[in-house]
Amino acid sequence: MATLDPRSPFLAQPSKPPAALSRPFFEDKNRAFWMLQAGGWTGYLLLRTVSVVSNSQPIQSAIAGIVETIIGYCLTLLLSALYRTYRKLPRFSSILLTLATLGIATTIYAMLDAFTYSFVRGTPGITLSLVTGTVFINFTVLAGWSALYFAVNFYLVVEDQIDQMQALEIQASQAQLAMLRYQLNPHFLFNTLNSISTLVLLKQTERANIMLSRLSSFLRYTLANEPTAHVTLQQEAETLKLYLEIEKMRFDERLRTHFEIDERVTKARLPSLLLQPLVENAIKYAVTPQEEGADITVSARLAGERVQIAVSDTGPGLIEVKQRPTLSTGVGLANIKERLAQAYGPDHRFETRSDPGKGFSVEIEIPFQIEEPNREAA
Repeated sequence: MATLDPRSPFLAQPSKPPAALSRPFFEDKNRAFWMLQAGGWTGYLLLRTVSVVSNSQPIQSAIAGIVETIIGYCLTLLLSALYRTYRKLPRFSSILLTLATLGIATTIYAMLDAFTYSFVRGTPGITLSLVTGTVFINFTVLAGWSALYFAVNFYLVVEDQIDQMQALEIQASQAQLAMLRYQLNPHFLFNTLNSISTLVLLKQTERANIMLSRLSSFLRYTLANEPTAHVTLQQEAETLKLYLEIEKMRFDERLRTHFEIDERVTKARLPSLLLQPLVENAIKYAVTPQEEGADITVSARLAGERVQIAVSDTGPGLIEVKQRPTLSTGVGLANIKERLAQAYGPDHRFETRSDPGKGFSVEIEIPFQIEEPNREAA
């Protein structure tokens, strides 16, 4: 709910919106109020002056119009202060007081106008007919000003609520992205620590130490980045190489990797650790079950204003391994689909292809983006 600032002539003083959603004119509420106040009453004075000139009225009428404008300007300043005070009251009481204040202000305005006209024209005192004659125009001016005042404030409140809702949606999206990213870490750690435990049991302490060292390097990199950050494709490839160095300790020559990254897309950005579970999936379902192992290829190329990324292997495909698309902890392809949806909405493509007995591949197509200052990796 929008907060109130007693220093602002307007009722609503919303919190400062994000830069992309800022409203330049109303960003400074005080400046906006005084500009509208001055512009509105200046326009009113011009209309009154034009009316006097066009109707060939005496100069006294123009002077009376200037005094009338000054009185209206001062009265509306008082109304703005009272309306801010009424805003704090219950709605029914606020409406009643607003209407009563508008009626009193109209009466005062009409009496002062009548006195001004009688004084300028040199007629003694004010008459009831003169006051009555000015009531309609005075009420129309003050009611119009009040309506515009509340309309502007309603607009500001609505805009502020929209900004807050968008900010909350962004926070929720980032929280969900973080959750999806963190789902990957326990799965990877389980497999790696299990491999290290196996090496220790086999008394291959040197290999276990090397794997621990590489694991620490990999975790240092992943933990240094925000879970919702976007990294360059080159950074993502380097992370995959760190991960594959760990896995090569397990599979040796059975794991053969190839990177085919187009130089033009090395700076393209994508969610961090997006490809790691795809490579892990390929190791689990292509390298592990085959005595000769398998080749894993990570490729990326530029297609117009899109980046096409593929992770493929030379494993058995889906015929021999029915449960391939799912990792053991329940994350994997579904996790990646959700992260892509969170990051790009419908502006992405995710496809899987299987050639029974020859391999399995996952293809991803995302927009070519090279800048994302609000989501930089550490």
